[in-house]
Amino acid sequence: MSFSIKRLMAIFQKDLKDLYRNLYVLSTVLLPLVFAFIYGRMDEVPAEIQFFLVSLTLSMVGTFLQCAIIAEEKEKNTLRGLMLSPATLPEILAGKSLVTVVITIVTLLLCIRMAGFNPDHIILVIVGIVLSLIFFLALGTWLGLVTRSVLEASVYVLPIMMIFGMSNMFIGLKEDYAFLQVLEYTPGLQLVEIASLTDVSQSWKPLLIIFAWAAGAVILSVITFRKRSFD
Repeated sequence: MSFSIKRLMAIFQKDLKDLYRNLYVLSTVLLPLVFAFIYGRMDEVPAEIQFFLVSLTLSMVGTFLQCAIIAEEKEKNTLRGLMLSPATLPEILAGKSLVTVVITIVTLLLCIRMAGFNPDHIILVIVGIVLSLIFFLALGTWLGLVTRSVLEASVYVLPIMMIFGMSNMFIGLKEDYAFLQVLEYTPGLQLVEIASLTDVSQSWKPLLIIFAWAAGAVILSVITFRKRSFD
């Protein structure tokens, strides 16, 4: 069965209408914007804070929004019907993700503009952000599939926001708490690593780490989706 843009856009438009009516879920975009507004009033926003805003936006908007959209479908018992429809797996996942991608990118652009985001090696950083967005979207998809309601999704996504969205803030405590050293491998800290490189030829390592996170999350979400469709 060929990929249908028409079916993809139908899924996108349906999710956009549902999201417009769900102010609780849509309000998640406000927190990153509030942080960006507060930090943007500083004379010069440190790079660590700028990348904190990027990670927070990707995790809070990207992951939670995606998770909530799918969890709401399950809560209303409409996801099963979508799985049994003529729409293919790529069409369903792409259609479900498109709303989240648009809102996340708009929120991210507003945040980085307010924070004066202008890191070194901007092209490499953008590549890293795109890979990170794929990771957070796939993670949100998986969480939405394993939760049963929007309320449950709200609880499940909190550890994700703490670990991946705020890793830039907690990494300074690694000298006191050795277990926090694992945060160095999170996408947010790898973005900081890319921006701080003196030799861009070494950028393959942090990009590869982010790619591994993204690939692992995509595989996990696809496997879970297929399992749910068979169930």
